[in-house]
Amino acid sequence: MIICANKMEYPLRTQCQRAHKQVTVSGENERVSLLFMKALVSRGSVDAVSQQMASHPQYLESFLRTQHYILHMDGPLPLPYRHYIAIMAAAQHHCNYLVYLHSAQFLRVGGDPLWLQGLEAAPPRLRLLDHINKVLAHQPWLTACSHIQTLLKSGEQCWSLAELVQAVVILAHCHSLCSFVFGCDTDNDLVPLSKSTNGVPPIFCPFDAANGNADVPQSLATPSEHIPRRRSLDSSCDMVCLKERIQKSQEEREKREELLLQTQTDIEEEEEMMCFTDPTHFITDPDLCYQEFARREQEHFQVFRVQDYSWEDHGFSLVNRLYSDIGHLLDDRFRSVTTLPSMHSPDLKRAIWNYIHCVLGIRYDDYDYGEVNRLLERDLKMSIKAVACFPDATKTPVCPLSLAPLKPSERIHVNLLIMEARLQAELLYALRAITQYMIA
Repeated sequence: MIICANKMEYPLRTQCQRAHKQVTVSGENERVSLLFMKALVSRGSVDAVSQQMASHPQYLESFLRTQHYILHMDGPLPLPYRHYIAIMAAAQHHCNYLVYLHSAQFLRVGGDPLWLQGLEAAPPRLRLLDHINKVLAHQPWLTACSHIQTLLKSGEQCWSLAELVQAVVILAHCHSLCSFVFGCDTDNDLVPLSKSTNGVPPIFCPFDAANGNADVPQSLATPSEHIPRRRSLDSSCDMVCLKERIQKSQEEREKREELLLQTQTDIEEEEEMMCFTDPTHFITDPDLCYQEFARREQEHFQVFRVQDYSWEDHGFSLVNRLYSDIGHLLDDRFRSVTTLPSMHSPDLKRAIWNYIHCVLGIRYDDYDYGEVNRLLERDLKMSIKAVACFPDATKTPVCPLSLAPLKPSERIHVNLLIMEARLQAELLYALRAITQYMIA
């Protein structure tokens, strides 16, 4: 009897594990669907970046909350300024997707269309951000107290400390988001609106179908799933029933066609509004790009040591004091991306994070950098460095082939780690410069 019980125990345990996995997947799907529904209600569309991140709904929720806060919620900067700063940041890496997206949002919140002609058409206060924008984007270790002083003491065009902190957060957010867009190798494929090639209106998340959600709109189902089966003439269904079905089918088709027509009209209007913004018109120094920090040391650029200035002990409290609650939102992003369920070991995640900080001039005294070479193959390191430091496809072909063997969700996870590590690095340099200015 004991042997029989053991034979029955394994299948039962397997069934329980499968059931638990199904419940977990179902819960994650519902979480993603809810996030997308909120995006549809607030913006009328689901942007393609969110769709890319949907395989990690825990992180996606934190990312969307932070992005919504810095771009749409209360803050010292007017809404048009925020999206224009985002355009300036994305243009540094020639990221067409983000430039087009924020151009549309800039106009939607009342921005002056003339500003989109280029940086020269923008107000002097915004043009003052150009230097710190390009430095943070390409060589963040050059960020200095003098840059902060110039922005805060420019007469009538000066920035307040609170405004500058919000601007820096937006710049760093968009620079790092460019790395994610190019890291996924989808800048040319992504469209700001959730629109499929077959003209399906943006009311359905494709991940629902991929994850087995049964609530797929009828218009998206395969023909065999929604075309009524043909009945023989001697079917039990009478003529009245048949007429009712035909009439109902016609009404549903007319409604779908009307919705599709209206959606396509909205899409065409918005795409027409977005397609005239040229990223090169926002770049004043096209030759400025990333250079090896290790080679800069001979020019007296000191290594940024986390023991002297860290996010946890310094950056978090400063940014949270000058820009209420943003510190908590950013901290949640950093924690969320490092704790996501993954096939990657914690040591590998730490190696990726610290390697990105290393190539940007940030070092941890308590970390053995031999671990980076042990855990990261050479091709993987090259791919990570390209995505983090020079994602611009016009400068280098960013094709992370070393990530190809990974599952899609795992490739996304690596790109999320790259994005968040770069975001924190830029913030550390900018916030340290602000701290130096405040105590000078």
